[in-house]
Amino acid sequence: MKSDDLLPLVYNELRRLASHKLTHEIAGQTLQATALVHEAYVRLVAEKPELRWNSRGHFFAAAAEAMRRILVERARHRDTVKAGGGRQRLPLDESIAVSDVPEIDLIALDELIDELAEHEPQAAELVKLRCFAGFGHVEAAEALGIERRVADRLWLLARSWLYRRLSSS
Repeated sequence: MKSDDLLPLVYNELRRLASHKLTHEIAGQTLQATALVHEAYVRLVAEKPELRWNSRGHFFAAAAEAMRRILVERARHRDTVKAGGGRQRLPLDESIAVSDVPEIDLIALDELIDELAEHEPQAAELVKLRCFAGFGHVEAAEALGIERRVADRLWLLARSWLYRRLSSS
């Protein structure tokens, strides 16, 4: 299915997910959910109009990646000296989900997700869906086409790996 055909079917859900994600951003965030969805859509469609989506999960994984990149780019810009820079790393409390931490350093998380993807690509995709698309555990497992128990194992692995890496920084 082409992006042009899929977007009207998933727009409201994408907007809800973007809105959820933005509520966990730092205070003063100027990006609105609609703008985030539109910018992600432009990146998905305008930059690669020939792309076809194999499934709903495939589309949402790509949308989560696009939203991730947009939010990280904005965080990097915010951290420039010109924009007032000065980031602060915060440890990730292992008792809560990554997406529930409003002040987590998006740049550090982005770098760690890329590093995790080198070793455990499926775990990294699960983190992207949970952290950047706002998916719940079951939704993320369905989007990846994996069983919940596999997602449980991957989430435990990813969460503990991220916690160790964030704690040692």
